[in-house]
Amino acid sequence: MKLQLLYNEYLNFKFNRGLPSVQTDGFVYGLLEDDSAALFFAERSDEAFVEWAYELQPRDPNYVASPDWKPVLSDSYKQLDVYDELVFYYLLFTINATTSIAKLNPYNAMNDMMKNYCFFQLAQLTDASRLNEVQRQQLRDFFFFFYLYAHPVNEETLYAFSFRGLDLVHTKTNIHVEQYVTAYHDYYSKHHDKYKDQISIDPHQIQACKSLTLELLRSIEGKSAKLEMPPEEGLEAVLQLINDVDGLMHMYSENKTTLFGMMRDFLSDNRSNPYRDHCFRMLLQNYVCYILYFKFDEIHHLVDYFKDTPVWCERMINSLFTDAIFIQKIMRQHRIDIAEYENVIAFFNEEARRIYL
Repeated sequence: MKLQLLYNEYLNFKFNRGLPSVQTDGFVYGLLEDDSAALFFAERSDEAFVEWAYELQPRDPNYVASPDWKPVLSDSYKQLDVYDELVFYYLLFTINATTSIAKLNPYNAMNDMMKNYCFFQLAQLTDASRLNEVQRQQLRDFFFFFYLYAHPVNEETLYAFSFRGLDLVHTKTNIHVEQYVTAYHDYYSKHHDKYKDQISIDPHQIQACKSLTLELLRSIEGKSAKLEMPPEEGLEAVLQLINDVDGLMHMYSENKTTLFGMMRDFLSDNRSNPYRDHCFRMLLQNYVCYILYFKFDEIHHLVDYFKDTPVWCERMINSLFTDAIFIQKIMRQHRIDIAEYENVIAFFNEEARRIYL
């Protein structure tokens, strides 16, 4: 599976780019009745990738006083209990659902943006050589937290996994997620007849699902080639910095006004479409996560540069603070009181004031 091709298709559908579809190794995007979209088997338009294991969701042991059953993979993982099994299922569904495209509304737009953004950033970090190992690990944990939080998942799943180097591991049992995903799919392929009433796809299709899930996981772990946002005419400078966070950090350290000038050029260009706007929002969140995360007071330089164009300054400040809540987490971690940044909050709109003041 070439994940970059699939990611391009995801963006093509998500932002209505209107580009010709590309074959993606047995899967194809299709629209649903509610205008959302999902990845389907190319040979079966009635079965979505994310849905194949719906009927295999384990019973919830939290509603039983004394669970009297064993996890399906208990023979392979003796240390696994039924609570752990449910958490693994939620993680598996979360990873697979990365390929789905929700119909946006005011209640899910921020979560949708954050999950998409964090998935993309997790794939970039291994190549971010201007960060030291401690900084990379800090951001990896940061992005993975919000990747899960924005799905959203329950609290047990949110804190159940951690990184050991590049390996995502179930902290309690020390089971590597990649090994579990492999064993899970292999088990249901091997015992397909036993579960034929719950599984509507064939064993070879389960193996195709395994391959795709592992590709998504390896991208999250930073083990595969980093993803890139595909090109768009007139967006070359913005995309270059989105696809190369080293370049972003280098440009900012050498002459921050060069970065601000690129932002100004984008804002002065009246061309607008959903993909262009999304990419600019990503660039602004990169400024949050790769600059302000480590030195929050750098935000003064942004305000000083744009304060004479208040409409643009207001647009960027409110995008930084309301498109995602990354900056809120950063302020809590560093015990920053935004009320002390009067030059920043002067540009807050009503939504930003409601959230932060």
